[in-house]
Amino acid sequence: QVELVESGGGLVHNGGSLRLSCLSSGFNFVFYGMAWFRQAPGKEREFVAAISRSGRNGTTTEYTDSVKGRFTISRDDAKNTVYLQMNSLKPEDAAVYHCGARRSIGTYAHTAKDDYTYWGQGTQVTVSS
Repeated sequence: QVELVESGGGLVHNGGSLRLSCLSSGFNFVFYGMAWFRQAPGKEREFVAAISRSGRNGTTTEYTDSVKGRFTISRDDAKNTVYLQMNSLKPEDAAVYHCGARRSIGTYAHTAKDDYTYWGQGTQVTVSS
């Protein structure tokens, strides 16, 4: 049974930091690319960050422009976990953050929502101004 469980969300002040985690089970994590998407009320789910499966030369990452330099995605294959370190948070970052997983062959970080097969239930991030 595939399961993705996000944690680490919460309420922070403008400029604060959070670290989200997504613990995966039920599939072979090392063969999967992972990503974080977010969805604010009344809006579509949007791409935030993606990380490829690990290869000989490490991983590749992609970020949406609005979070570049503030957010960092990483993965720990030994723990079946992907992380999202979020610094300098802004009120516009507030949303439910979901992690996604997709079976991958190469080290390409996919950014399209429809590319992802498995999803977690999400964790709420709230940023007060």
